[in-house]
Amino acid sequence: MIKVTFPDGGIREYAEGTTAMQIAESISPRLAQEVLAATVNGKVSDLNMPITADAQIKLHKWDDDEGKHAFWHSSSHLLAEALEALYPGIKFGIGPSIENGFYYDVDSPVPITEADLPKIEKKMEELARSKETITRREVSKAEALDTYTKKGDEYKVELISALEDGTISFYTNGNFTDLCRGPHLPHTGFIKAIKLTSIAGAYWRGDEHNKMLTRIYGITFPKKSMLDEYLAMLEEAKKRDHRKLGKELELFCFSPRVGAGLPLWLPKGAALRDRLEHFLRNVQKQYGYQQVITPHIGMKDLYVTSGHYAKYGKDSFQPIHTPDDSEEFLLKPMNCPHHCEIYRWKPRSYKDLPLRFAEFGTVYRYEQSGELHGLTRVRGFTQDDAHIFCRPDQLKDEFMKVIDIVLYIFKTLSFDQFTAQISLRDPNNKEKYIGSDENWHKAESAIIEAAAEKGLPTVVELGEAAFYGPKLDFMVKDAIGRKWQLGTIQVDYNLPERFDLTYKGSDDKQHRPIMIHRAPFGSMERFVAVLLEHTGGKFPLWLSPEQVVVLPISEKFNEYAQNVSDFLNNCDIRAQVDDRNEKIGRKIRDNELKRIPFLLIVGEKEQQEGQVSVRVQGEGDKGSMSQQEFAALVTESVKKEVETLNK
Repeated sequence: MIKVTFPDGGIREYAEGTTAMQIAESISPRLAQEVLAATVNGKVSDLNMPITADAQIKLHKWDDDEGKHAFWHSSSHLLAEALEALYPGIKFGIGPSIENGFYYDVDSPVPITEADLPKIEKKMEELARSKETITRREVSKAEALDTYTKKGDEYKVELISALEDGTISFYTNGNFTDLCRGPHLPHTGFIKAIKLTSIAGAYWRGDEHNKMLTRIYGITFPKKSMLDEYLAMLEEAKKRDHRKLGKELELFCFSPRVGAGLPLWLPKGAALRDRLEHFLRNVQKQYGYQQVITPHIGMKDLYVTSGHYAKYGKDSFQPIHTPDDSEEFLLKPMNCPHHCEIYRWKPRSYKDLPLRFAEFGTVYRYEQSGELHGLTRVRGFTQDDAHIFCRPDQLKDEFMKVIDIVLYIFKTLSFDQFTAQISLRDPNNKEKYIGSDENWHKAESAIIEAAAEKGLPTVVELGEAAFYGPKLDFMVKDAIGRKWQLGTIQVDYNLPERFDLTYKGSDDKQHRPIMIHRAPFGSMERFVAVLLEHTGGKFPLWLSPEQVVVLPISEKFNEYAQNVSDFLNNCDIRAQVDDRNEKIGRKIRDNELKRIPFLLIVGEKEQQEGQVSVRVQGEGDKGSMSQQEFAALVTESVKKEVETLNK
């Protein structure tokens, strides 16, 4: 007999070799129908894997990420089985589960297009209804190589060549066998609803020098109603796509002459960014931050010292050479090395700390063209960056103050649902990171303690730390339930060592400061993109680049409309005139599509009486009022918004 411990601390005894599925069946038939995977002694595994010793177990259903990923990983194998049946001779790359669904990279003997997806879906549905058992088999490296060499699948051969003998397994469902670690569902019958969502090109192993494969994306669910809800969400997401809204609202654009991944901020977008920066500058001022400005480039040696060259060198723009052969510069990939040099420029005392340097600093990284996506993945982006240099006794308090800033931003912009992800280093792959075990332990402990004291909803992710230190990453849900990573706080003992940063302590000896990296927005580009999709372009009144547009009924009233606009701007209300030679109905429609909070219609009656006719976004006509009354209405509305934020 073996003892099995459950998450609530309960212990049950089972015969040696009992599976997680049998354990679920022993608890209730309903649970056995819903369970998708199990974590046994910290490792997610198949439900049919025998448990041969005392173990801690957690059973995963659809609501658990582990359950979804087993479901979607099995679905990628179902897709591969369907493809192999429909396209004899097709070769397979990788087919992982992802945050929403799965994909498979394939090398097909004939092109696969969007038009083929319904046919592939139909085949998947047929195979799923067969309730094919998904079985695991351990194989030797020699057998694995022989299998795929005979099959002529060079992609699997390449993957197997990098694996150690004794760690290789195959999974089989129906007539399809794949190289895979798992875990998987017990059978394909769990998969009730299938949608293949798109096709894209993907270089093998992400290397643009390799062959371009066809990547087929899909998503599946255990109920058709779940798929219907997801498809409705996708339609809403299309309406909220920040690239579409950015064009409609005239916020930003891209130019091939400037370069891919390098956004151009238009006047309205620049105004939006300026408001966000002004907002954060005011918050930072209250917390004692000092603004600094650093160059867009630096000597290569600066980034060699920091470790960024080793980390980002291959992914950065090529070095910049000058007429002086001894000089070699890089576009800066991060602001922190520059801030370390600002700290170093004069001796520091324990009385000077904490020092909080903040900068809206633009950095550059060479993302592959296939990875670029609107404002969320660019080659040049501006971080709302800051670095805090503090003493060990100040670390937790400073970290918690940064958490307060992040939470205030989320509250202000209505990001009500979030999880704080504690990103730690991978204990089994320490060579990816710089610094001593002792410093890593201190840094990780500080983050865990601060998050606990603030009562944050947290998850722990091993292997997600920065190369120089652990992080607290904030994962927010937007208005339609999608997850985004916004805001990060990092504890760093390593850069102060690499730059030999010191301060004189009260004991007259030199000590090493601790460095906190933080960027509540993350980057201005990504934050604006997420904010656009979260709000659907309907920004709060205090933030909206254009609060009011004045619409003259005809050109006879353009001068009066301009007078109204000038009056409002003098009242610190952002207003413009739409004096196009268009009918008033067209002007109203166009500006409502631009999500303008207030539209003021002016004609002969309004001009004679010194009034404006008011339309409110989403609410329609609100009648006429004087310019002064309207200015007071807007000012009071903004005041109420701000007061609500400060409660």
